[in-house]
Amino acid sequence: RILSCEQIERANSGHPGLPLGASQIAYSVWSQLKINPNSPKFINRDRFIFSAGHGSSLNYALLHVWGFDVKKEDLMKFRQVGSKTAGHPEYNHIDGVEVTTGPLGQGIANAVGMAIAEERLSAKFNRDGYKIVDHHTFALTGDGCMMEGIEYESASLAGALKLSKLIVLYDKNDITIEGDINTSFTEDVGKRHETQGWFVQTVEDGHDIDKIQEAIAKAKAQNEKPSLIICKTIIGFGSPLAGTEHCHGAPLGKENLKKTKEYFGWSHEPFEVPEEVAEFTNECVEKGEKIEQDWLELFDRYEEEYPDLAKEFENWHNTDFCSIENIEEIWEFSKPDATRGTSADVLNKLEKFVPNFMGGSADLAPSNKSEMKKREYFSAQNRDGSNIHFGIREHAMSAICNGMAAHGGITPYCATFFVFSDYMKNAMRMSALMSLQVIYIMTHDSIGVGEDGPTHQPVEHLTSIRSIPNMFVYRPADGKETAAAWVHALSTNAPTCLVLTRQNVPQYINSGKGALKGGYILSDCVGVPDIILMASGSEVEQIMQASELLAKENFKVRVVSMPCMEVFDLQDEDYIESVLPKTVRKRIAVEAGVAMPWYKYIGIDGGIIAMNSFGESGNPNDLFKKYGFTAENIVNEAKKLMK
Repeated sequence: RILSCEQIERANSGHPGLPLGASQIAYSVWSQLKINPNSPKFINRDRFIFSAGHGSSLNYALLHVWGFDVKKEDLMKFRQVGSKTAGHPEYNHIDGVEVTTGPLGQGIANAVGMAIAEERLSAKFNRDGYKIVDHHTFALTGDGCMMEGIEYESASLAGALKLSKLIVLYDKNDITIEGDINTSFTEDVGKRHETQGWFVQTVEDGHDIDKIQEAIAKAKAQNEKPSLIICKTIIGFGSPLAGTEHCHGAPLGKENLKKTKEYFGWSHEPFEVPEEVAEFTNECVEKGEKIEQDWLELFDRYEEEYPDLAKEFENWHNTDFCSIENIEEIWEFSKPDATRGTSADVLNKLEKFVPNFMGGSADLAPSNKSEMKKREYFSAQNRDGSNIHFGIREHAMSAICNGMAAHGGITPYCATFFVFSDYMKNAMRMSALMSLQVIYIMTHDSIGVGEDGPTHQPVEHLTSIRSIPNMFVYRPADGKETAAAWVHALSTNAPTCLVLTRQNVPQYINSGKGALKGGYILSDCVGVPDIILMASGSEVEQIMQASELLAKENFKVRVVSMPCMEVFDLQDEDYIESVLPKTVRKRIAVEAGVAMPWYKYIGIDGGIIAMNSFGESGNPNDLFKKYGFTAENIVNEAKKLMK
């Protein structure tokens, strides 16, 4: 408690209420957590997710006291530029933090993903006498997490899947930033989770360590349901501001911190860990080291008895399968098809080379073409499945995939209509922030959706998703470009979003591995071009047709396919110049989305044919014609530029 508050006071920023109120919950878990601070990535460790990430100072205090690589100096730099101890816990930024949390509810969904990964890996690799994968996932949450819609979705799926290794501890203090929650949140959270298939316990005194540990033991003992332990606490416990919103999101202040220390009888220097505390946590560390050593010895025996499985286990965790780019069959396409169809072809060709694929759709697999045909579905009854029925839960689905990826051993993907990426945006952003290899299959990518109308026609979404740093957005024009998108997705430590058509598109002779550079010359002229036409996805067909019409009138035209701007922008200057030479200033970009991302390529003399409004309901061909996505319109615009 005191370490948490001292970090906040020194930074003059932070949230002391949760650390003061939930410390006994955290201690109850950590004193029996199966971890090794000297080996933070120990594969069979328990996972602890700090879903209520605003209470990060408590997380850092735990890491420091338990012997992780979090020094006193790190605590003293809480919330400062360049510090490990950021305002909210950040994945791969500090040892012992399993996921980046901050947006409330995300951490619970991440924990569900981790529990799914544990169950899948257990079913695949465990054998009689060899529990190679056997750990729990804990999440610490608060009232805010429980109010978020993403928690409802993820809890519902967790109950349906009977994820019994998932234990959520709910710090119920009934206070949020605006004060008492009883004006806005009066539901019975326990009963709600019971109806969702959870094992629910309530600890009336959430400051009673023995009662909390008893509840944890009961949660571990049952193997039918995920567990929710509701711990009723007092926010800011022990401080003069206890029980009020005033200690939620602001430092206590020097005088109140002094009184808090007096309440707890604390007389040590700032940031000092008493010797008896260090002795206790050292014993916990020694236990953790023994737990890992016992596991390593178990794995050695496992490796002797099941050498092929042991090798596969290591491969699943290292994603060391083969050179995906060199699998010839994924590049083979013979007839026009929607890129959602060619994506399905690639996925189902790759699944035998990437055995740790696991994923599914938000109840749209037949439309997204995201099912692995030779794999079973993961369920409460079948842990050997790799396909997942996420249900209509886009908010939770992407965050669950983040948890699966952060857990390790699984290569996750998820799918829905591209327009619903708005529901997924926060978790997609978290994928990028954490550099997680999550693959997003987004179909029905434009006004080509047609008759469903503007509610289902993504217009601004390409711009929105492209704007996320470290997110790679591939909008392929044909099958080989789709294959390139999958190759990229499986060869980078970052998320990739595949944006795919509903309608058929041609297969181009010159497409293919050039798409691995993000943008490339699909068709060219002899000599210096008069104009460059560029597009992504289905609009490549129109610029190819336009180039042929212009060539008949003796215009020299270069066609550039730009399936992934982010990858193209990473190429060296010479390559970019070879594709888009600065001397060719007449350029037209064509895309059935808003124009914004293309301005960096067209220059001051170029033009863009794009959407500047929502679409409407109607036949897709009629819509493309109405909004100017035709070869004839492109030719007319090109001629205007070349006057």
